[in-house]
Amino acid sequence: MQAVILAAGVGKRMRPFSYIRPKPMMPILNKPILEHTLEELQGLVDEVIIVTSYLEHKIQDYFGAYFKDIRIMYVTQKKSLGTAHALLSAHSLIKNRFIVLNGDDLYSNADFKNMLKYKYCVLAKSVDNPESFGILTLSGNKIIQIIEKPKNPQTNIANTGAYVLDKSIFKIISYLDKSERGEYELTDAVSKLLDLDDVYCIMVEDLWLSIRYLHDVLYANTFKLNKLAGLYKQSIISPLAIVENQSSLNGFVKIGKNTIIKNGTYIEGPVIIGDNCVIGPTAFIRSGTTIGNNCHIGSFCEVKNSIVMNNTKIPHLSYVGDSVIGENCNLGAGTKTANLRHDCLPVKITYNGETVVASDLIKVGTFIADYTKTAIDTKLNPGVVIGPFSWTLPGSYVSGVIPPFHLHMRDSISTIKEKHIDSIVKEDCDKLLLKKLYSEMII
Repeated sequence: MQAVILAAGVGKRMRPFSYIRPKPMMPILNKPILEHTLEELQGLVDEVIIVTSYLEHKIQDYFGAYFKDIRIMYVTQKKSLGTAHALLSAHSLIKNRFIVLNGDDLYSNADFKNMLKYKYCVLAKSVDNPESFGILTLSGNKIIQIIEKPKNPQTNIANTGAYVLDKSIFKIISYLDKSERGEYELTDAVSKLLDLDDVYCIMVEDLWLSIRYLHDVLYANTFKLNKLAGLYKQSIISPLAIVENQSSLNGFVKIGKNTIIKNGTYIEGPVIIGDNCVIGPTAFIRSGTTIGNNCHIGSFCEVKNSIVMNNTKIPHLSYVGDSVIGENCNLGAGTKTANLRHDCLPVKITYNGETVVASDLIKVGTFIADYTKTAIDTKLNPGVVIGPFSWTLPGSYVSGVIPPFHLHMRDSISTIKEKHIDSIVKEDCDKLLLKKLYSEMII
């Protein structure tokens, strides 16, 4: 059995983090979204074809040719012409029947098994905002209609982007017209398949998380972390980790190799801490937090319900709550992220010209992309978004957006000089990527 994972998109809604990585490489529990999908496919498929394009080397270098017992092959979608066109890119590698999945959503093995009981199948889930999804109309469990993002939806049964199909779909795709968005849509191909054969709907029984916006990453991380904690009665601490005697662990805590938890530190699980980290002394790591590899959380820091990616330092006297902090960041002493409005209304997050209301979360902090530095006593309002390789000055008070490669001053922002990329960024691939991005964004 084969699976095709569509992972070619630019992921503009995940900016500023997707400037540096493809959206399917965003970390959940310190692992890329794609890795979670491959884990759930184990035991069901022996080959996976990943359709890539944007920053595809990041995916290929991370996974290589095999994931455990699953062979991985890669094809490039040379033009961004929609999901059906992306699937068509894998045509020559498909043998017969296969699963199709979105590369930036989270699924479950149990739901895949239920789907495979049918020749043709779509995985679906009831949602509160059907106008944002492809919506199915059913007769029993047979699909009779699929409408993409209807203005007046007749049902709330949403297409999750997971299908069971076979090679016959490619002939249908070859005759497709472009949609109103100017793309070849896989939902249009499946709609035409309805006229030729029975296509069944399986409702999600275990897990589907649609990761569309920045705050969805926070929600998914917390959800998966709580689910993982429910599977284990005891913490998982590497024998190569050091937990000093006067530190305290409460609830499920996973600690990687060569990590040191120093005296006075209190960790309130569920929490995951990666390899080669130094936590404390006297740090407070609260539930819902994942900390990547090679991180330092120092004295009198509190981190709550947040994602801290690899190689990031929060050395002392800082508060990070309900936030996502990218790789290779440094937060100066006294950096504080606000995460709750005084009026208790949902936090608005603006980036890439789009404003999103994080209505499913009470608290939302800050989203700080890779290679960013905050100076001492930086204060960040709820919903702040900071682009990669941006800095703040001491005492900065930040609202809204700091674009990539910008220095935030008290009343204005200015451009950071390109020469600093050479002096700070060590990884050659990131250095080239940032220089290219700089040349495109800074005139």
